[in-house]
Amino acid sequence: MTDKKTLSPAILLHITQTLNVPLRGLVAVMELLDDGGTVPFIARYRKEATGNLDEVQIRAIEEKLMYFRELVDRRETILASIAEQGKLTDELQARIEETLDKSELEDLYLPYKPKRRTKATIAREKGLEPLAAYLLAQQPGADPLAGLAMTFVNAELGVATVEEALEGARHIVAEWISEDADLRKALRQLVFDDGLVVSRKVMDAVDEQEKFRMYYDYREPVKSIPSHRMLAIRRGESENVLYFLIEVEAERALGILRRHVLRAQGDWTPQLELAIDDAWKRLLNSSIQAEVRLELKRRSDTEAIQVFKDNLYSVLLAPPAGPISVLGIDPGLRTGCKVAVVDETGKLLAHDVLYLHTSKQGNVEAAPRLEALLRKYNVRAIAIGNGTASRETDAFVRGFLRDKGIEDVFSVTVSEAGASVYSASDVARQEFPDLDLTVRGAISIARRLQDPLSELVKVDPKSIGVGQYQHDVDQRQLAESLENVVESCVNRVGVDLNTSSWTLLRHVAGITERTAVNIVSHRNEKGSFRSRMQLLEVPGIGPKTFEQAAGFLRIRNGENPLDMTAVHPESYPVVEQIAESLNTTVREIILQPQLLEKVDARQLSAGTYTVQDILAELRKPGRDPRDKFVAPSFHEEVREITDVQAGMALEGVVTNVTKFGAFVDIGVHQDGLVHISELSNRFIKDPAEAVKTGQIVKVKVLSVDAKTKRIALSIKALTAPAQRPAPKTAAKPAPKQEATLNEKLAALSVKWKVR
Repeated sequence: MTDKKTLSPAILLHITQTLNVPLRGLVAVMELLDDGGTVPFIARYRKEATGNLDEVQIRAIEEKLMYFRELVDRRETILASIAEQGKLTDELQARIEETLDKSELEDLYLPYKPKRRTKATIAREKGLEPLAAYLLAQQPGADPLAGLAMTFVNAELGVATVEEALEGARHIVAEWISEDADLRKALRQLVFDDGLVVSRKVMDAVDEQEKFRMYYDYREPVKSIPSHRMLAIRRGESENVLYFLIEVEAERALGILRRHVLRAQGDWTPQLELAIDDAWKRLLNSSIQAEVRLELKRRSDTEAIQVFKDNLYSVLLAPPAGPISVLGIDPGLRTGCKVAVVDETGKLLAHDVLYLHTSKQGNVEAAPRLEALLRKYNVRAIAIGNGTASRETDAFVRGFLRDKGIEDVFSVTVSEAGASVYSASDVARQEFPDLDLTVRGAISIARRLQDPLSELVKVDPKSIGVGQYQHDVDQRQLAESLENVVESCVNRVGVDLNTSSWTLLRHVAGITERTAVNIVSHRNEKGSFRSRMQLLEVPGIGPKTFEQAAGFLRIRNGENPLDMTAVHPESYPVVEQIAESLNTTVREIILQPQLLEKVDARQLSAGTYTVQDILAELRKPGRDPRDKFVAPSFHEEVREITDVQAGMALEGVVTNVTKFGAFVDIGVHQDGLVHISELSNRFIKDPAEAVKTGQIVKVKVLSVDAKTKRIALSIKALTAPAQRPAPKTAAKPAPKQEATLNEKLAALSVKWKVR
């Protein structure tokens, strides 16, 4: 949390209504966050205080608190600035204090904001502000307008004629109109409701692969354009292929201005009409358009980041193969396949290079060396990176295992996204200072099979390859959001205090990178931790850090059996109370969780939510919340895109979920796309409703284009549609599937390329 500024009851009530959370829970979360609490800790161990708000709700509260505290800071600055100018009225102060929107706050400040020299400024210097005030007041005076304007003619001030006087007055009126907060709000709403995003190709722009062809002459309503299309247009603009603008009917905008400004007819009306037209064309149109463009970017960024977060969450929580010895292969053609063997804990045992694809002789020489490594180190699994030559390497390994009759070793292809980034990182250099980058990559691939979460936390989340236009969105917002996902995943699974690296420990609630390094140093010097309480001996860990972190750290075979569970040390007395009520020991409860059926939860000295969590944990102590590992099985005869034929039914792995569909790896180096309309037999608004990243799915090939490397897939084609009652009247013939498919492919071609 930044500044712990107190928020008004009105703001707190607004947050509860916006997020649909109880006021009591909101206040509790705010106090806990201000006291240094972390989101995972509050969500897991302070349910009684928050009313069982989950992590998503608490993070939403955290974001809102930050937003409104920034708004309050800005409000104080604005009030001080206007007061210093001597222009702060009670009415203006009330409006500023009542607004809960940053845009509206800036609109209210706009008339008092220091300005550069404008046409209106120059007109004021010529003494024309009283004439402008007369025009806007629309109340007849003693003299007609022409006579009044004549009194402002002054050659020394640069006003030579009546027309020049009226023109200067109109500039002032136009500025007043453009700074009216209510008008700006109404015009923004008009653009959001009825505006169009219009993109066109820049004349003479070069778009060699025609990535943006779909957007050369494109129009879509502002209110409904999805994030991926908005981001594609923005990328086209940044690459100087496209330009885009926000179109709105000028007459509708001018109508709003006239209704607001024109109150009475008179000889001032023609002047006000000209001022209104000038205000829209010269000042408001470009200003409002810039604001809407900014809001569209913010909205698109938020949606794209949410997609990235959802995908990253699924990837980090992918099922682990577990503590088994693994041989990792980083495939390569000319440079050979780098091989690394790691033991059950991920420790490097051996490494080698196999030249499988340089010649037939290479395969002959590689087989005995591979077999020797498998036998010597009791390897249970082979992990193959999914990059260049992965399918050829996978075919060799499967053939080798089959020919040798080795049935107790399985082979699986794993994503190597980000492995090269890890290999060249400071973390990798610290772990393996004497090894080549390519060997480090093979080690990472092997470890990813054992435990994806433990290995992937070493890589910048942006390098894991599950984002959508990730380089086009707000990078600070993206980094913070992804860091929150990593923190959430790590704390949900829990971390072994005696085997985890500092790179994993640093994501535990309350633990900083420095503290994580201190934990590992203490472990290396003093030996394994036997109790959670020993954490307090580590430099940098005081009572507060211990409170936040202890429940997420696991100690297996320690002095207290509860240290291997998610039960927080502060709740150990409750477990002892349970044991006492059952006339047994805590250790016996861990061994025989069925004993808990006799517990009367009402007699325990803890809140309902806490007791429920304790009992649930004791029934399955230390259980990993991730799914059971299942290896995908690619079709043996499908290795290149040329092997893929329409009508095939294949198994694949979802590699990325976007707003328009899901990409699936079917083992041919080129992911296929399952459009959102082909994901499910039921209507879905979001592909995430049907699939998640890392999920193994069955797909049917709808079409293949080897030249453009596009593969269209369907999941719903292999699933039975829900039974529907027969229609009462004869339905019209459905359009041919081929035509529908062609339309989809044409519309999506740019997305496949831009991705």
